[in-house]
Amino acid sequence: MNFPALLIAGTHSGCGKTTLTLGLMATLARRGLAVQPFKCGPDFIDPSLHRMVTGRISRNLDVRMCGTDFVRRTFRRNCADSDCAVVEGVMGLFDGGEGSAAVLAKTLDLPVVLVIDVRSAAESVAAVAHGFATLDPGLRLAGILCNRVGSPKHQAMIAEAINTHCDLPIIGFLPRNEAVSIPSRHLGLHMGEEHPLQGEGLTQLIELIEEHLDLELLMRIAGQRREEMEAPLAPLVPGGTPVRIGVARDGAFCFYYEDNLDLLREAGADLVFFSPLNDSKLPPDIKGLYLGGGYPELHAPALSANRTMCEQIRHFAEGGRPVYAECGGFMYLCDSITDLAGTTSPMVGLYPFTARMQPRLRSLGYRQPLVEQDCLLAECGTMLHGHEFHYSTIEETESFPAAYRLGDGRSEGFLLHNTLAGYIHLHWGRTPHAAARFVQACRQPF
Repeated sequence: MNFPALLIAGTHSGCGKTTLTLGLMATLARRGLAVQPFKCGPDFIDPSLHRMVTGRISRNLDVRMCGTDFVRRTFRRNCADSDCAVVEGVMGLFDGGEGSAAVLAKTLDLPVVLVIDVRSAAESVAAVAHGFATLDPGLRLAGILCNRVGSPKHQAMIAEAINTHCDLPIIGFLPRNEAVSIPSRHLGLHMGEEHPLQGEGLTQLIELIEEHLDLELLMRIAGQRREEMEAPLAPLVPGGTPVRIGVARDGAFCFYYEDNLDLLREAGADLVFFSPLNDSKLPPDIKGLYLGGGYPELHAPALSANRTMCEQIRHFAEGGRPVYAECGGFMYLCDSITDLAGTTSPMVGLYPFTARMQPRLRSLGYRQPLVEQDCLLAECGTMLHGHEFHYSTIEETESFPAAYRLGDGRSEGFLLHNTLAGYIHLHWGRTPHAAARFVQACRQPF
């Protein structure tokens, strides 16, 4: 029997695919289905929203960053105990080259449902639908979802045009309703932990989905996935003696690829989560630290005020214990963070840098760091894979020791004591040995 799964794609960013995806996930979950969510691309925020509405950890599926084999493995492994899978696309369906939703859909043999924002068009929507359906014959575009419909007359005009010119079923027409929109901030939407769609907002969204979408048709489309689910797969990395590793996780540090955490566990890590915002001390008996990305700039005064935690982390790192930090975690290890108003908040003080927030995005894109010096994660000559996205700048790093070099010539992965820190969010899907190497470093006696 085929496993029901589909991908929700959009014509472009901002067409409403995240809201519709969340509504669909929440509606199916309310009907009693175990919905396994996934996100196409390197995004951290949408997976947190998926988890909010399904109660299940959402996984990133990124062919460009993680490779085909790892993407298929992640999909199969995490669907094993669920009733269906819903994958949210990224940007427009064909945007992003190897990292696009179209490539992912073909990799996993997923039928695609296309979300079209119709608020400024009517009959022309049929041309959009026809173009998306015929651009790539290898892609199975299986249905259309029209979002932000203005009136019954508007809906009728669109329906007639699509039915006349396209051989695609219309799954539903969702009316305009700003009450179910999700607020945003400079890095995108709010995280699921902040409950941006809670209470009445989520209830209204579910009611809209129930009323305006043909869910039976949608599930029939999901059942069209031809590839059979296979048996569970063996671990990617060898295990070993358990070792406790502290992982910072709270409102300031919330950007982690769940598959990275799983790879650490496979390698023998006992992950102990703690909060640099709220805890006064590090967890006992930890042998390493992992400081992920997030929003330290939004919590800078509180992080700065927790001097006991800052001092414990600095002493831990200065003592030679393994510490890996990326993006927000890297900023936290710096001397200070300066916000847009010019206010400077002292941080851990391990690195002699100041992270300065900027009004515009400073760096965005996939990265392939080439390791030029042995480090916690890899030997010299290894190519790592990840993504960069940040609004801050650090200008004092030019002559500082670094583990790897980026394609544009920049140094990254700054080395101090036994700490590796930088802006790149690495995903270890292509390099699972990086997780094993970090765990092994934590096992070493000091």
